[in-house]
Amino acid sequence: MSTIARYITEDELLRMPSGSRYELIEGELRPMSPTGYEHGKATGRFHGFLSAHVWSNDLGDVLAAETGFVIARTADGRATVLAPDVSFVAKGRIPADADTRRFLELAPDLVAETLSPSDTAREVEAKVAMWLRAGVRAVLVLDPDSRSVKVHRSQNDIVSLSNEDELDLDDVVPGFRCRISDIFD
Repeated sequence: MSTIARYITEDELLRMPSGSRYELIEGELRPMSPTGYEHGKATGRFHGFLSAHVWSNDLGDVLAAETGFVIARTADGRATVLAPDVSFVAKGRIPADADTRRFLELAPDLVAETLSPSDTAREVEAKVAMWLRAGVRAVLVLDPDSRSVKVHRSQNDIVSLSNEDELDLDDVVPGFRCRISDIFD
């Protein structure tokens, strides 16, 4: 006996009940677990620092964790929709005719993913690779346990920053810098 896979469209994903968080990988629904306090604190602090800088310099939009982006499609049209913990889209990148009530078919300029206890190294590496293939210019992986940040600008350009270092994203978000310790304190 064989089974036929039922793929979900991005429109079906968008209409799923609130309170449930999912991503879509080539049309397959992937649940996302709720996160713990340290995850939320680090994500919130980084979001706050980035938002204040972007807003005060009129650089674009900083978006919250529930914001999904269609970043790829299979040959038969099945979508991959990911929702990073924090994302930044530079001013002028969203087409004037885009329906911003839906998932945009667009790679953000910057995404940040904060590690959770439920994340495996393999899952995180796969997600970073998907973001980079989609055209994201910098993918940050925030690790509350080690109080560190990895900055991926390509598969081969990875910088590891510790609690004493400064995060410099001037090449993606003009003028943005913050101390790693400020994200985790």
